[in-house]
Amino acid sequence: MRMRGAVKEAEVTLVDPHKLIRNKDNPRLVFREEDMLALRESIKDQGILVPLTVYAEGDKYRLLDGERRWKSAIKLGMPRVPVIVQAKPEPLTNIMMMFAIHHARKDWDPLPTALKLEELEKMFKRIHGKDATERELAGLASMSVGEVRRLKKLLALPMEYRDELLEELEKPRARQVLTVDHVLEASTASGALRKAKVLLPNEEEEVRRAIVDKFVSGVITNTVAPRKLTKLARAVVRKQVSIAIARKAVFNVRDREKYTIDDAYKDTVEQADFEHNLMLLTERVQRLMKEHRKKGFELSPPTRKALEELGDLIGRFLTKK
Repeated sequence: MRMRGAVKEAEVTLVDPHKLIRNKDNPRLVFREEDMLALRESIKDQGILVPLTVYAEGDKYRLLDGERRWKSAIKLGMPRVPVIVQAKPEPLTNIMMMFAIHHARKDWDPLPTALKLEELEKMFKRIHGKDATERELAGLASMSVGEVRRLKKLLALPMEYRDELLEELEKPRARQVLTVDHVLEASTASGALRKAKVLLPNEEEEVRRAIVDKFVSGVITNTVAPRKLTKLARAVVRKQVSIAIARKAVFNVRDREKYTIDDAYKDTVEQADFEHNLMLLTERVQRLMKEHRKKGFELSPPTRKALEELGDLIGRFLTKK
């Protein structure tokens, strides 16, 4: 039988699913049972509507696209599955194709994708004798440079965090607690505190671990909460908060079971951060007023009124007891 495409005809062949073998370069490593069950129910009702894409390998066929459909067909005991046979790609092309085929799939998990990106990077170096740039990797993997940078941050995580995240992915979605973003946010915050000399190098991991554990236990519920610790680090650099006060708050996050990042922020940098933002806005207004006068513009009635009200507010603000 034949399936007509927009540009050319692609021949669809019916093949025994036991003659298919998975593609080791597929970045999808985790197949959640709840998703697989839903797919099997769909295939049971409607069959496989989109043929699998494969290439011949001896008397078998290697999958390029359709591993979940293939696994479902095996589970359902289907005697035949529809496939489109393509030419066998070169090793580097094969892994590039896997990225290109699956890139648009929003249920792709970041960590398995990062591990496969690492393989792609090593393969590129073996072939070309040099490290791939971020832009080259982005082109090879059909993704943006920003996505490549995020995945490389995952690859920089200690193995224990990689293992924890992979283990979490095996759970049903409703039971998953720890996410890639939790670990990355904790890593960025603890790294910022070390760079600001709030933490010694050996203390950085202790704080990261404490933040991750508090995400898991539910003490910290906001994924981006660690960014307040990054603000604390900036306040220390600007000498708005002393290192001693910052260390006390950060160690409270590490050592006190119910002490949150919001608590640390309120105890240290909330006022300093607010006043810093106020100062930036004040400087911007000053620059705009000077530029306005320099250009010789006439004040419109609404602008004059707003500035008069601002002047009155500033006067009352500065004389406040």
